[in-house]
Parts: sequence; structure tokens; C-alpha cells
Amino acid sequence: MTYPKGTIIRATAFTRINHWTTATCFVLLVLSGLAMFHPLLFWLSGLFGGGQWARAAHPWVGCVLLVSYLGLTIQFWRENLPNRSDAEWLAKIDRVVLNDEQGTPEVGRFNAGQKIVFWGMAFLVPVLFLTGLLIWDIYFSTYTSIGTQRVAVLMHSLCAIAAIILWIVHVYAAIWVSGSMRGMMHGYVTPGWAWRHHRQWFRSLVAAGSRGPTPASNDDLGKADN
Repeated sequence: MTYPKGTIIRATAFTRINHWTTATCFVLLVLSGLAMFHPLLFWLSGLFGGGQWARAAHPWVGCVLLVSYLGLTIQFWRENLPNRSDAEWLAKIDRVVLNDEQGTPEVGRFNAGQKIVFWGMAFLVPVLFLTGLLIWDIYFSTYTSIGTQRVAVLMHSLCAIAAIILWIVHVYAAIWVSGSMRGMMHGYVTPGWAWRHHRQWFRSLVAAGSRGPTPASNDDLGKADN
């Protein structure tokens, strides 16, 4: 994979494939899940070829999502551990929303908002998977009671709503912060973007002489991938 000269690698090709696999699965699950959630939304099942296909595909796509998000968790859990500067960053979230980050604490590769989304999904995805198993009639109905299934449906629905809210926040922030989408679509960002939004991460790369995405990635900042 080649990147423009003078840019910083934000996400490797493997990370981007992992991310977009997760995103695709999530969107498919939202559409098929909403089709089963309320009669007014049943028309969404047409995207899958009908209600039976939507119902059949939903749990299998959920299995793929679990594995895919596990891949993201393994890659990024260390860099998403909370620290003291996260609370300071959140205290000045009003400036971040206004796209004025002057005076906000320097952050590493991920800011507090991204960490909330990461850990929120790290909790919700397994819960959605487990509750989904309990209501997957074709395979597990004989092992669960009606009462258990009712509780599982309620928990599954509430967690799905929470996950959708986190997803909306994630997508909105990615679009709102100019240059962020390029980092996950093409894998690179400009030094100016890194300095403005993730200054601590940028400093660590410069100190290590790395082009990214981590200080341990020994791709010199001065080299061009042409």
C-alpha cells in the first residue's frame, strides 16, 4: 500500500478492512433488526428479499460482527484505556463540538469520545450476541423458556438502541471532523490534522521517527511511499 509523501499513516490496510467489515455487518443488522422490530419498518425486509430472508440472515451476520469486532478489540484495547486527560477533554467537549480545540488537553491516538464508543460497543456487541442466541429459535428454542426469551428480547432491543445511538455519534463525529474519513478510507492523514486533533499521538510518532500508525511502526517520517 502506498501513501502520499509527507502524510502519516492512520490505519493499516488490515485495520481498514476490519473496520469496514464491522461497519457493513452493523448496518445490515440494523436494517434487518428494525424490519423485525415493528410492523411499520417491515418494508426494510425487502432489502434482504423478504421477511424470512431477513430473519434468517440477521443472526448469521451477528456472528460475523462478533468476530470482526473482536479483531478491532485485540488491535486497539491498549490505546483505548482511559487516562486522566480523558476527563479533562470531556470537560471541554463544548470546544470540541465547536471545532475549536485550543486549550483542550493533548490526546493520544484516540480521544475520550472515541474511547467511549469503543468500550460501549465492546460491551454491547457480546450482550447482543448472547441475547440473540437465546432468541435464535431454529437452534436454541428447545433450551430456553418463554420467560427467558422475553427477557432476552427486551435486553436485545434496548442494547440495539444503545448501539445505534453510539453508531450515530461515531459517524457524525467522523464526518464533522474534516479529514477523519480519509484516515479510515485511505489510511492516511496530514501532519496538520494529527497535530490539531491527536497531538500526543503525533508527538510520539515524531519522537520515534515513525510514520505511523504507532511509534513501533518503523517507517521513517521522511520517507515517501512512491
